[in-house]
Amino acid sequence: MNRIALVVSDVDGTLVTHDKRLTDGAKRAVRRLRDAGIGFTIVSSRPTAGMRFLIEPLGITLPVGSFNGSSIVDPQLDPIEQHLIPATAARRSLDLLEQFGVDIWLFTNDAWLTRNGDGEYVPNEKRAIRADPTIVEDFCPYLSSACKIVGASSDAELLRRCQAAIQEAVGAQATAVQSQSYYLDVTPPGQDKGTFVEAMAKRLDISTDAIATIGDMQNDLAMFKKSGLSVAMGNATEDVKKQASHVTGSNEEEGFAGAIEFILKNHGGG
Repeated sequence: MNRIALVVSDVDGTLVTHDKRLTDGAKRAVRRLRDAGIGFTIVSSRPTAGMRFLIEPLGITLPVGSFNGSSIVDPQLDPIEQHLIPATAARRSLDLLEQFGVDIWLFTNDAWLTRNGDGEYVPNEKRAIRADPTIVEDFCPYLSSACKIVGASSDAELLRRCQAAIQEAVGAQATAVQSQSYYLDVTPPGQDKGTFVEAMAKRLDISTDAIATIGDMQNDLAMFKKSGLSVAMGNATEDVKKQASHVTGSNEEEGFAGAIEFILKNHGGG
């Protein structure tokens, strides 16, 4: 039985509730990890600014991963390592998202850009990351500084088809994956939540087998594959649950705290 030295958690659908609230139960669970001598950090498809409200309440002192792990920042949100989408892949992705008729956002390191401030999921993102978008007429001036491009739509099947089309078009130049049923993320090539796990293992001089990961979506599978223990949330889809070591409750039922309880009881070394 591996002794876990670090827990890496997804944020939306995992650490916070549907209304983007960090519960007291989640805070207590992270304190229990710290008391047991186990490190804790977060990795998310969120932009860097959208991680800020979690750092202090959770007492995070380790680097965190934003943009699906393609950016690594310190607890003050200063960049440690950052990757960008190649401009040609960004342009092709934007063209295809346009063809599929979904709402398009482009994130740079410090800005959220959209052409449609009244998009269906704009209020959801504003609440999630606690920031407002900048309205632009054209994404072209920002192609060389794109950290993430998002297609937002309530049509999950449409996004799945769009994901396949973008991945085929950009090949190894970028990664297209759904972070929520209503969000399709295009992020830099060769970087994902799995590479973030590997980077944290190297930084802490531990084996990836000593890392536990918690998540709920397709973009979390990359870190599930790299970690010694993986926990899927109860609200995860069945294909995500099947690829996890353990399944906990949903994010509306203190499933994150349940995952921490499982880790401490079975892999805490106590």
